[in-house]
Amino acid sequence: MTTLIAYFSRAGKNYVSGDIVDLKIGNTQVIADMLHDSIPDSDMFKISTIAAYSDNYKACCEQAKEEKSANNRPKLRKHVEDMSKYDTVFIGYPNWCGTAPMAVFTFLEENDMAGKLVVPFCTHEGTGLGSSEEDIKKACPKSKVLHGHAFFGTTVKDALPEMAKWLSELPL
Repeated sequence: MTTLIAYFSRAGKNYVSGDIVDLKIGNTQVIADMLHDSIPDSDMFKISTIAAYSDNYKACCEQAKEEKSANNRPKLRKHVEDMSKYDTVFIGYPNWCGTAPMAVFTFLEENDMAGKLVVPFCTHEGTGLGSSEEDIKKACPKSKVLHGHAFFGTTVKDALPEMAKWLSELPL
């Protein structure tokens, strides 16, 4: 059995330290890449939607709010071929509207997570994990969902020591 690092990340115009900046790589992908480098024999899966989110930051926020309000599940561009080969799934996302983006819930609901260890992690600019842990537990009722970790988006490039400490404390 092996570990899957599944993540949703948005490059482009993002809110960072009070400003809208253009990120070449989304903050959550930065953390997912670090995890992949830190966990031997792990696989990566980028959660992406068929319908792209707006490049305009404010329009993207409105789209995220509308999806959450309507409890929408956006269709995903690709799918994990064989989820049965994973016993541990790290699930990463930016905190959108106080929880994970709806695309993350599409991913969790489309895959059989029963019996798996699910480890949430998010990036944020001050909102932490929000309600995402509880929301993920509801989406994965037959999984063991560990306490997640919230990485401050502004400092993701320097987060390796923080991530190493978090990983060392997880009951993996």
